Amino acid sequence: MRYLADINNEKIHMETSARKATGPLAGIKVVEFAGIGPGPFCGMLLADMGAEVTLLERAGGTFASQLFGGGRKAVANRGKKSLCIDLKNPAVRPLVMQLIADADVLIEGFRPGVMERLGFGPEVCLAANPRLIYGRMTGWGQDGPLAPRAGHDANYAAIAGVLDTGRRHGGAPWAPPTLVGDMGGGGLLLAWGIACALIEARNSGQGQVIDAAMCEGAALLAHGLFNLDALGEWHGQCAIDSSAPFYDVYCCADGHWLSVCPLEPQFYATFVARLGLNDDPDFSGPQYDTQTWPRMKQRLSEIFSRQPLAHWEALFADSDDCVWPVLSMREATEHPHNQARQAFVDIAGVRQPSPAPRLSRTPATVQAAPPLLGEHSRERLQALGLSEAEIERLVSLGAVTLGG
Repeated sequence: MRYLADINNEKIHMETSARKATGPLAGIKVVEFAGIGPGPFCGMLLADMGAEVTLLERAGGTFASQLFGGGRKAVANRGKKSLCIDLKNPAVRPLVMQLIADADVLIEGFRPGVMERLGFGPEVCLAANPRLIYGRMTGWGQDGPLAPRAGHDANYAAIAGVLDTGRRHGGAPWAPPTLVGDMGGGGLLLAWGIACALIEARNSGQGQVIDAAMCEGAALLAHGLFNLDALGEWHGQCAIDSSAPFYDVYCCADGHWLSVCPLEPQFYATFVARLGLNDDPDFSGPQYDTQTWPRMKQRLSEIFSRQPLAHWEALFADSDDCVWPVLSMREATEHPHNQARQAFVDIAGVRQPSPAPRLSRTPATVQAAPPLLGEHSRERLQALGLSEAEIERLVSLGAVTLGG
């Protein structure tokens, strides 16, 4: 598989910026209106797959650039080209429309109605480019009573009924930050919708609007849990809701944690045997007898607390008992399996996940390090046919900012 092992300096950045994009989406042109969270993540996924993503940024940056860092540190902007413009300046409207007219995909993550007020709503853009795939990323969708309201990942997961499933043993509901609503239910599903629409456009010659709502995406990710609930099996005594002793995390003597998940009977049997519990009365009954689960969980907590993590890793090292250490993000980058798979790369001094999934013939790759604000403003404007004098005029009007 072709992955960039390291993009740490300006020389390498310039080389990767100049090379021809590779991947299954090479040749696809995307215009992304800068935002926060799922929209940038969607654009990153498309860029990793080879799409040419022109990022329309404003001079002051966004909340995302303040939160996650801008420039080379902005992981979600890797592989993109930054055009820094003032969307409210009338002088740039023809330029933006020219970009859109030549694009295959548009990504925006504003609240409903904002793009229309800016003059770049779906009707206007599709009239200029009937083949355009217009991707809209919001928390609640383009309509409905919550459409105009603000929100964040945990809010969307909460209304989707998904946050509640994160309870541990009756505790407070929670879920990993940004993963359920923003990234999985948001950016990833928007990218999936764009891929589907691009395939359909090959046959129809027509574009369409994608209304991607993080709340609905979060619910879709939880389809299996809704399935269990419909069967009456999601009531705090489910095998995968942390109620079961064989699907939980346990603290070791050194404060590190183990994830223990031998759900299947054959894995559970060897798990019990490896711990020397075959003749233990607490583990002699049926695996799925929920009445015994609290006592079994207490016993396992006591057992795992007696030895450090390394002891348990060694004990289960050659087994299929589904027992693995809980790694921090830093530890994950150093794990032998992840290193063997080159699952992480260093880009501009930031360790981050490599592109995924892996395609055998047209693999994804990080096309370039994240751009500096406005780094490609001049390049993108020249590609639109503007002369140096015209570019300087836009700069003097405050409509365009040159960077890099």
